Formats: sequence, C-alpha cells, structure tokens
Amino acid sequence: MRRRDFITLLGAAATSFGLAADLRGETGRVYRIGVLETIPVAQNAANLIGLLRGLRERGYVEGQNLQIEYR
Repeated sequence: MRRRDFITLLGAAATSFGLAADLRGETGRVYRIGVLETIPVAQNAANLIGLLRGLRERGYVEGQNLQIEYR
C-alpha cells in the first residue's frame, strides 16, 4: 500500500466515523425552543406536556439535548 493510499484511507475512515456519530445524535448539541404565550404556564400545562411528550418520542429530552424557554 502506498503512502498516499494509506493517508486517503485514514481520512475517509475519520470522516465516516464523524458522520456516524452525527447520525446517532452524539454531537453534544443542545437545541433551544422558545414558547411565547399570553397565558401563564400553569394554565397551559396540558399543551406543554403534550409538546414535551412528542419531543421525547423523537429523542429530545429537556435538560439533556433540549432547552425550553417560556415567556
């Protein structure tokens, strides 16, 4: 194996490993959602619980990879 082929192989392996980590969601990224309401959080609890449940089903957990700001 020539040196250039070896370096190309190492670069491809490193790139594919990074892509696989991104696809598994191991990027360490925290997503932020802003909720703007005209009523207090306590009165809108049922809708917010439904939002959190739907996000959790898709792999987003508040405090781990999701931050929600209520205003």
